[in-house]
Amino acid sequence: MNFTIKKVSEMTGLSIPTIRYYDKEGLLPDLQRKESGYRVFSGRDLEAMELIGCFKESGLTIREIRHFMSLVKQGDVTLAERLAIFQTHIARLEEKLAAVQNALDHSRRTLVFYEIAAKTGSEETAKDLYLTRYGEANE
Repeated sequence: MNFTIKKVSEMTGLSIPTIRYYDKEGLLPDLQRKESGYRVFSGRDLEAMELIGCFKESGLTIREIRHFMSLVKQGDVTLAERLAIFQTHIARLEEKLAAVQNALDHSRRTLVFYEIAAKTGSEETAKDLYLTRYGEANE
């Protein structure tokens, strides 16, 4: 099934200018066009845009994503390099996930402190109660 750029924008949540930018930057190497020049998107193009989003989320640059997409186009001879890119991609995401988890844990501890402070009306009292309950390691 083929889709218009407007439909792809609606389906992906990406703006039309962003989709055009991806095309211009060579991130959608197999994108077809009608004789009129209008872009025609396939299911494979939608999968590519989802992958681009994942890569961007893990911190890959447009240049790195373009390189990966060119490797895909080259076929099986680039499988080892693509595997290495994905291993790096996963490692970056795991690092980000750990950082977000640490921030969430800290925020939850801080929330407990402020709940105690709001209930007692005093940060000093809250600090004493918090430390008694959770210890200094959580400070």
